[in-house]
Order: sequence, then structure tokens, then C-alpha cells
Amino acid sequence: MSEPSIALALEAAEARLRSILQTVPDAMIIIDERGRIESLSTTAERLFGYRAEEACGHNVSLLMPSPYREQHDAYIGRYLETGERRIIGIGRIVVGQRKDGTTFPMHLTVGELRAGDRHHFTGFIRDLTDQQLTEGRLKELQSEVTHMSRFTALGEMASTLAHEINQPLTAISNYLKGSRRLLERMEGENVEMLRDAVSKAADQALRAGQIIRRLREFVARGESERRIESLPKLIEDASTLALVGTREHGIAVTFRLDPDADLVLADRIQIQQVLVNLMRNAIDVMSEGGAVRRLDIATAGGPDEQVEVTVADTGSGLAPEVARQLFQPFVTTKRKGMGLGLSICRTIVEAHGGKIWVESPPEGGTIFHFTLRAAPHDRENEDA
Repeated sequence: MSEPSIALALEAAEARLRSILQTVPDAMIIIDERGRIESLSTTAERLFGYRAEEACGHNVSLLMPSPYREQHDAYIGRYLETGERRIIGIGRIVVGQRKDGTTFPMHLTVGELRAGDRHHFTGFIRDLTDQQLTEGRLKELQSEVTHMSRFTALGEMASTLAHEINQPLTAISNYLKGSRRLLERMEGENVEMLRDAVSKAADQALRAGQIIRRLREFVARGESERRIESLPKLIEDASTLALVGTREHGIAVTFRLDPDADLVLADRIQIQQVLVNLMRNAIDVMSEGGAVRRLDIATAGGPDEQVEVTVADTGSGLAPEVARQLFQPFVTTKRKGMGLGLSICRTIVEAHGGKIWVESPPEGGTIFHFTLRAAPHDRENEDA
């Protein structure tokens, strides 16, 4: 073949290579046997942030973070010396580094080209960033679907419980009312105490029926009957129910109520349920042991017309992996718990426009926080 023919053939080959480098969808890099970059495709330029003239002549380790950068030349040397293929022809996931120093996951496939006694290596690279983001979003969606399916199961359970439990609760209430009428005809030094106990028991039976009815309505409609309520009064009523037995367990209870955190928009029954649940959980945890047993209930006015409530205990605290999923349905730290209490608390608080979260301080214990919307101020009173 004459020299002009050879020159034309080389020009044609270079033109084909340039066309390939400009159109190949994956990033493509060609290096020599010393690891120096010879060609960079247009996609590779965009992916790594280098122009071809910037990168060509540099070692391909320029496109790798440590420790891949320091190890790469040894891979090539080992292959040229032994012929043992550890990378060539085998796709694998590695990490690339852009010109700005950021890194990203990529799938690398290496091919080999021999021209006489010279070796060239071609790398085909696919950016996996979008794929990983998609997989992460799929996991989030799966988690949301699981949460909603459990919540649906909770709704069905609430409807069934409401139907089945309301009947015996109504019977209990009627029996207690009858007992109260009988006691009104009796006399004796303990009769008044019995009347009071029976009256309170009847009130609590009615309250239990209200709780179940509200839960069923809330699950069915996703709504709650919010009115302006006194937060200190909600806490007082909830404490009356929740703090039974604290003295027997040696638990000291403190209240720190901010005067500015007074009126809130809330469904009284539902928010009392949240408070009772958090207080009882704290008492149950501290009843299992501990030198210091203290329950602290506090309120504080917050930004954006929010009021914050905290329930803090000095129990054993929560492991990070438990804290992350504590408000999911059927997650519990109790041996005999169903894991629905805190899930219901979260649903109620979020339906009120607030949020609920938990902390485990380094010094021990657990702090539950939740927020509620503050009731709007009376404009006329403000102007006066």
C-alpha cells in the first residue's frame, strides 16, 4: 500500500473514531498501556467536566478518587506482566471523580485493543446517580404504601372495635347509673365515697365510648372536631388519668407550663389521648427501674403561631434505629405492646397541623415533642 493510501486510511479511521466519540451514548475513554488518556468522548467530557484537550496526556487516575487513583497503575502493570484479567471484559461498579472534585457511582466496562505490540484500553462508563436516586425513591414509595396499608388495617380494626366494644361499654354505663340510683337510697359512712366512685366510673365508661367513636370517625374521614381549648386544662385532665400509680413507683412529676402557650385549636378528646399515651409510656419505662425517676411535662410558645408540648422521662432512652421508626404502625419497644399507640399519636398530631418527634439526650432518658396550632388572638381585645 502506498504512503498516500496509508494516509487516507488513517484519516478515515480517525474520522470514524471521532464520529464514535461524538455519538456513543455512554461515556467512552481510551487510554494507552501507561494509563495515559488518548481520547475522551463528548459524553465523557460532560460527565467528568473536562474538555478532551485538558484530559488527554494525563493519567486516567485524574478521573478517580482515592484509593482507586493510587491503585490503578498497579492494575495495568499486573495485567501486562501476567496476562491475568481482573477487570477487562468484566463490568463492575466503581466511583468516579469530576473536575470539581465531586464523586459519583458509575458502572465501568473495560475492553482491550492491541495494535502490534502496543496495548490500548477502552472504558465504557454509565453514570448510576439517577438509578440510585430512582431506587431510593422507590424504597420511599414502598415505605409509604406499607404505611398506608397498615393504616387501612388500623381503620378496619377501629371500626370493628367501635362496634364490638361500644355495646359492653353502654351496658357498663347503664349498670353504673343503676348502681348510683340504688346508692342514693342507702345511708352509711361509706355510701358517699361509693357514690363518687360509681359516678367517676360511669364518666370514664362514657369517655371510653367517645374515644372509640372519635377514632372511628377520624379514620373514616381524616378529620377532627377542632375548637379553641385551654392547653393547661387539657394537660390537667390527661394527667388525672395518666398519672395513676406514679407515687407507688417513686416517680416525681413536674409541670412547667408557659403562660404564652395557653389556647390551642384542638379536638379535646384526641389531644388528651396523645398526652395520656405519652405520659403512660414514660411511666411504664421508668417503672422498670432506674435510680432517678422523673417525669417533666412542659409547654412553650413557638414561632409561626405554634405551641410546643414536651413529655420527658429519665428512663433508659431509645436506640437510634428504634427512634427512627418509632411512630410507624406495629413498631413497639414493649413486650406486650401492639405498636399502634404512637402511630395513632402521630396521625392525630399531623391532622391538627402539627408534628411529633422524639429525642434521646446523651445523658439518658427520652423526650417526646409535639406541636399544635395556637388559637388566633381576639383582635378586639388586642386593639383595646
